[in-house]
Amino acid sequence: MTTKRPVATAFAASLAAAVAWPATAQDVSDDVVKIGILNDMSGVYADTAGQGSVAAAELAIEDFGDTVLGKPVELISADHQNKADVGSNIAREWYDVQNVDAIMDLTTSSVALAVQGLSREKKKITITTGGGSTEITGGQCSPYGFHWAYNTRALSQGTAGSLVRGGDDSWFFVTADYTFGDSLQGEATKVIEANGGQVLGAIRHPLSTTDFSSFMLQAQSSGAKVIGLANAGLDTANAVKAATEFGLVQAGQKLAALLFTLSEVHGLGAEAAQGLNLTEGWYWDQSEENRAFAKRYMDKFGKMPNMIHVGTYSAVLQYLKAVKEAGTDETEAVARKLHEMPVEDLFAKKGKVLANGRMVYDMYLFQVKTPDESTGPWDLYKEVATVPGDVAFGTVEDSGCDLASFAAK
Repeated sequence: MTTKRPVATAFAASLAAAVAWPATAQDVSDDVVKIGILNDMSGVYADTAGQGSVAAAELAIEDFGDTVLGKPVELISADHQNKADVGSNIAREWYDVQNVDAIMDLTTSSVALAVQGLSREKKKITITTGGGSTEITGGQCSPYGFHWAYNTRALSQGTAGSLVRGGDDSWFFVTADYTFGDSLQGEATKVIEANGGQVLGAIRHPLSTTDFSSFMLQAQSSGAKVIGLANAGLDTANAVKAATEFGLVQAGQKLAALLFTLSEVHGLGAEAAQGLNLTEGWYWDQSEENRAFAKRYMDKFGKMPNMIHVGTYSAVLQYLKAVKEAGTDETEAVARKLHEMPVEDLFAKKGKVLANGRMVYDMYLFQVKTPDESTGPWDLYKEVATVPGDVAFGTVEDSGCDLASFAAK
């Protein structure tokens, strides 16, 4: 179902050579700038992104002023059901029939990659905030594709890197059996081994698993110091519940949630989630600016926002700024501005967009508070460390993106 809401860095020389950007034109196609939020609104990642991302996008449009270049900004949204074919079909209809200019969020990496590939063909912009695979700005990078909020490399550098350097050097993975899980386990393994640790084993589970008993028993028997949860959303929540039931943490093993957001931690509660180590790019109680935005979001949506929600806010806001700077919503001109412009908003400070479309900003390692430490239902994190953006996300050369192929594909 689609909902419709009318609502009020220096660019790398290699990319500039690869893509012949046209001159900017002063116009807006169809007299409207239309943005689509495409994510999981009914499944395992509905709390991770879902309608919360739509609410964040509406706030971004409101804060920008409801119009750009004198034309209205329109927001539509749909549920891709975590299926690449469903997501691609919705995106195609949005482009061919509804004249959507850009698609954002794209929770679930397989969907994000499929839609980004279609968008490249259609010469449309995607800004992924919900999907995490490094392939989005790696081997499958696109001149019109951008990756905001996080990726599996940044999560691994934050959580796995910090724990291994602290002596937690043996790991066992419980991994979601699809692109995202494979990418997350692979990136974490690189970080663990680079810091002198070892991976003792791994087991994969289907997306939307409800019973993790057998997986946790195998993880427990591995003897690993850390059980790495290379999954997300309700899958991670259910895995943590099973680990608690079998007493893994009480017996001395640590749980590392490689993608777990405030939404899921709140759903579990401090009692079940206490001591969990995780990495996010934003937390509501880090500053007065964050607290003020979180209050507005709470008033609108009834919950506190997580990294993906506020990342979507930032992506929508930056896209509209780029349209304004370009003087048009024409794709190549806007993409050029997205690459050139610094990112400075409540989500990212001194953010920059690399030539492969990866937005780089600082990430944070958090630990979930104990019930005694928490002063309220959303007072759940204590900040442990900052992971500098350049460390978290690496370089274009690290990514595997072939800039020279931009013009050829």
